Amino acid sequence: MTMENRVYVLLRRCAAVLFGTWFLVGGVLGADADWPQWRGPNRDGISSETGFIKNWPKAGPEVLWHIPLGDGYSGISIAQGKAYTMFAEGNDEFVICLDTSDGKEIWRFRSGGKFTEQRGDGPRSMPTVDGDSVFALGAEGKLYALDAHSGTKIWSHNFVEEFGSSIPTWGFSSSPIIEGKLVIVEAGGKDERAIVAFDKESGDVVWATHTDAVGYSSPISIEFGGVRQIIFLTSKTLVSVAPENGQVYWKYAWPEGINIATPVFIPDDKIFISASYDKGAVLLKMITDGDGIGIEEVWKSRVMKNHFNSSVLQGDYLYGFDNAILTCIEVDTGEEQWRHRGFGKGSLLLADGCLIILGEGGKLALAEATSGEYREKAGFQLFDDKCWTVPTLAGGRLYLRNQKEMVCLDLR
Repeated sequence: MTMENRVYVLLRRCAAVLFGTWFLVGGVLGADADWPQWRGPNRDGISSETGFIKNWPKAGPEVLWHIPLGDGYSGISIAQGKAYTMFAEGNDEFVICLDTSDGKEIWRFRSGGKFTEQRGDGPRSMPTVDGDSVFALGAEGKLYALDAHSGTKIWSHNFVEEFGSSIPTWGFSSSPIIEGKLVIVEAGGKDERAIVAFDKESGDVVWATHTDAVGYSSPISIEFGGVRQIIFLTSKTLVSVAPENGQVYWKYAWPEGINIATPVFIPDDKIFISASYDKGAVLLKMITDGDGIGIEEVWKSRVMKNHFNSSVLQGDYLYGFDNAILTCIEVDTGEEQWRHRGFGKGSLLLADGCLIILGEGGKLALAEATSGEYREKAGFQLFDDKCWTVPTLAGGRLYLRNQKEMVCLDLR
């Protein structure tokens, strides 16, 4: 073999290795290609994807597609190459399914009339996708199970008519959670029907529990001491229930009012909750209490007052919005580490050691998740209108929306 041929073969082999490496990196991004529910796979606002670009051009990452979309604050769920969200158009509310490759509509389902309110019209809740079904809660309290591929209705419930629920001022906002064969949601019903579990296939009521007006927060699932729990922040109570039967394990009284942010689980035994309107935050610790589980305060402070957003956990620190100021605090003490203005009341998620931040004025930024100081790596103006919907990251693509449009950016 001549020297030229040997060089050629070597180059071919190097190219194959590089292609294989590229393919594996693509696999890393594609391995977590689904973001099927509120705040992601684990409902904590954290993506395990790595390898996406972190040095954005001045005009931002490449726009893969950009479509008009009507009123609503509903988040964007991604599953099996499809995007699901909710919006209002004309006098109607819809659940919509889009092709993630080009943003083209696959189907839409009318889920009710248009909810109107001075802070913004349209639906608030984010659809939850589980296998071949999608579960969506409309702003007026109508829960639907739909075929994820066709949009055909499987079953539905009207919380107001069936459970005596009252439509909250800013509409039903909680996103359903799936636990085994159940879909569990805050219904705000009377007579111990504030939280209801439905059989996800038939829609039958399996159990109901708790008495409290409906809040705006979405539940999380956790495990402590081998005990599975679903944690709800209702209008005036943080409550832990058993997913299998609705048994209440423990309660923590929280000042009545506008509870929107999702609780954050701090492994192995702590829970962080926060609210705006001068409430502040509290870190709670679960303890074994005889044969049951108890709860006690670790610290309570006004250092972090999450409004419509939720905080994210990275190591020993929480990052979130104290009203309109992006803030980092130490988990164990609640001590403030830094504050940064410029986003208004934004929202954020955590991925590969970085914060992806969307300001309510439409600024999109990437910053290091570090407790030392705010370190922005990239940022640009994406939207010109109010943005209150948290970003979604799936398969190296970033999905964002406001009250008028939706965009998909390529971070690969």
